[in-house]
Amino acid sequence: MGLNLIDQQIKNKKRIRLMTHLVIGFPSLDFTIKLAKLMAKNGADFIELQIPFSDPLADGPTIMKACEESLLNGTKVKDAFKIMKLLSSQVSIPLLFMAYYNTVFKYGVKKFCQDAKLCGASGLIVPDMPVDEENEEHLISNCRKFRLCNIQVISPVSTNDRLQKNAKVASGFVYATAHQGITGAKNQLESSLEAYLKKVKKYFSVPIAVGFGISQKEHLEKLAPLSDIAVIGSAVINVINLSNKDNIEEDVKNFINNLKIC
Repeated sequence: MGLNLIDQQIKNKKRIRLMTHLVIGFPSLDFTIKLAKLMAKNGADFIELQIPFSDPLADGPTIMKACEESLLNGTKVKDAFKIMKLLSSQVSIPLLFMAYYNTVFKYGVKKFCQDAKLCGASGLIVPDMPVDEENEEHLISNCRKFRLCNIQVISPVSTNDRLQKNAKVASGFVYATAHQGITGAKNQLESSLEAYLKKVKKYFSVPIAVGFGISQKEHLEKLAPLSDIAVIGSAVINVINLSNKDNIEEDVKNFINNLKIC
C-alpha cells in the first residue's frame, strides 16, 4: 500500500489519471461512501477525501460550503478515519486524505499519520503546511515513518527556491495548482499553464498532478501531454449540489464517464 500503491496506479496506465475529490460528510457520511465506491468503479484512479474544516483557506465557495454543511451535519475527524478504513477495504485505488494543518496538529501529527496509514490511506495532502516548518512540526518525517506519501503542493507563484525545497521531500506525486488563489471550477485554463508545468518537470522527479479549475474533458486532453494526474474537485461538488438526492449517484457517474479520454 502507500508509496507502492500510488506508484503502481500511475505506472499501470498510459492515459492521464483522474483524481476525484469528496468532502467527507457532504452531503452525508453515507453518500460519501456511496460516491467514493461509485467513482472507483467508474474510472477514478485516485480519490482525495477532504476532512472538513471551518476555515479552508485554499478552497473557494463551492468546497467551503460543502465543508460548512458537513460540519453542520456533525462530521468529526474520527468519522473521517472510519470512512477511510471502510473504503480502503472495499476499493482497490489509492485513497488520500486532504486536511488543513490545524486538524492534523490538534489530533497530533504522529498519531494522525499513524492512524491514517492504519486506516488504509496512501497519502496526505496538507496545503497550508510549508516545508520550512518541518523542523518544528515533523509532518514529513512522520509521513515517512509510517510510509504515507506526503503530497507537496505548489503554485505558479512558487519561487525556484521553493520548488527546489519541495522537490527534495516530494513523494508519490506533486500537486501543482493550475492557478494562484483558491479552488473552483473554470471554463478555461490559464494560457501560461504549459510553461509552468514544464518548469515543474525540471525540478520534480515524481509524477505531476494538476488541480484547481479542472472541470472538463477538454481540460484533461490539454493536460495529458503535460502532467500525469488531473484533479477534479469543485466540479464534482457542483454536480452534487445541482442534483436531486435521488439522482446524485447517476449524475456523478455520468459526469465522470464524460471526462474519460483514451
